[in-house]
Amino acid sequence: MFAFSLTTISRRWMPKRNSTHGSICIHSSSFGPEWVSTRFLSTDTSRASIELDDEKNRNSPAEVRSSNPSRFWAHSSITGRAQRPIFVAATRQHVGKTTTCLALLSGLQKRYNKVGFLKPVGQQHVQVTDKNQNELRVDKDVVLIKEHFHLDHIDYRYMSPVIIPRGYTRAYVDGEITLESQKQDVESAMEHIAAESDITLIEGTGHCAVGSIVGLNNAKVASLLGADMVLIANGGLGKAFDELELNRILCQHYGVRIAGVIINKVIPEKYEQTKHYMAKAMMQAWGVPLLGCIPDRPFLGCPALADLETLFDSQLVSGQQHRFRHYNTHDINVVTTSLTRFLENLRAKPSRTLYICHVTRDDLIVGFMGEYQRRRRQSEQPFEAALLVCGRKGKYLLSPEVSEMMEGVENAPIMMVNGTTHEAMRKIHDYTPKLNIHDTNRVGVAVDHYEPYIDFDELLRRTTSSNSSFNEPGSISFDDLRRL
Repeated sequence: MFAFSLTTISRRWMPKRNSTHGSICIHSSSFGPEWVSTRFLSTDTSRASIELDDEKNRNSPAEVRSSNPSRFWAHSSITGRAQRPIFVAATRQHVGKTTTCLALLSGLQKRYNKVGFLKPVGQQHVQVTDKNQNELRVDKDVVLIKEHFHLDHIDYRYMSPVIIPRGYTRAYVDGEITLESQKQDVESAMEHIAAESDITLIEGTGHCAVGSIVGLNNAKVASLLGADMVLIANGGLGKAFDELELNRILCQHYGVRIAGVIINKVIPEKYEQTKHYMAKAMMQAWGVPLLGCIPDRPFLGCPALADLETLFDSQLVSGQQHRFRHYNTHDINVVTTSLTRFLENLRAKPSRTLYICHVTRDDLIVGFMGEYQRRRRQSEQPFEAALLVCGRKGKYLLSPEVSEMMEGVENAPIMMVNGTTHEAMRKIHDYTPKLNIHDTNRVGVAVDHYEPYIDFDELLRRTTSSNSSFNEPGSISFDDLRRL
């Protein structure tokens, strides 16, 4: 081992061992050409040479090399340094990536005048109208972020450059869509957003490898745009760390720097333990900090009736004004008892309970509507229960008399569902509700819950740091450099 001492490094550098000569070389990790003066590292036996080079482009796979991704960096009025885009990706589905993005954007808006947002590759899309009144399709999360945070300085047409509808993958494999055209769309969108923003938050799709089949996985796109990565994982230790490692390796392959990790949905009773050991393990293994550790908030996983409309491809027969009323999946009751016992349950159980019955149980349906009217007439506690009426289409039909009665009970939430009661119960338990712009209550709760747990100062320090270890210049040891 050679004992090196680092005398001066005035910009960001990445170590690289020269396989030919066995010497240690220091490469610029800047995404654009940055030729700066340095001093040599010294050793008792020899003098190591320093090679200056665009580390990002040289060490990244050829297909993602960009002419100059640093053009997407913004000058930070807070630190006086270059602020890199922040790319958010998860370790897998349903870990709270979009919720985290909401909290991140809320916090960034408190620190910057104009925060940009981009979702380079989207799958679930909706139709919107841009500033020129043109209709186009964008990822659903783009609508949520833009409308909730009033991002009026950027246009929809630049926020969701690549949409992957049904058949897109086959078209790409058949050569009808090229990688180059996709890259141009993503870079062009980023240019417009970066030009209008002080900082840009980029939301990925799923884990870091999602999109690989069309040549645009999250790690590759982050590399293309010169962004630093924030990885999101669910609470726990061993499993979460293993999932993070898989995604970290892919980021390393594409030369993407990891700014930090946020752990979501941590069991409250294990919060301090998870926070302490996850932070310690990541710093020891990777030199990456824990930017946030967020305790679970069960309400955020409770579906609203509007979510169930989407899940079952149905609509409320009555009680439409309660579409955004949420129900705890632990309080679902499949009713197979007598009408008398059902009415007892309606009066004994929590008011906001979701009941499921079969379409042939006219007595239960009529009893539900009758209890609603009784509560309303007597002005007792609010009647917040909802009823899902299940039955296979074409085999079981709701009687015309009961159907007519439903039309006269406007405020009692009742929904018709195709399928058995067991199937409905299973689907609800397996379903993960997603945030949407119309459910303002859940969006507000999500932001208020997540934001205080995120260390924005450390996030911004690391995404503006001017050297490869994210420490301040002059504080890097050779061992720290060698681990990168």
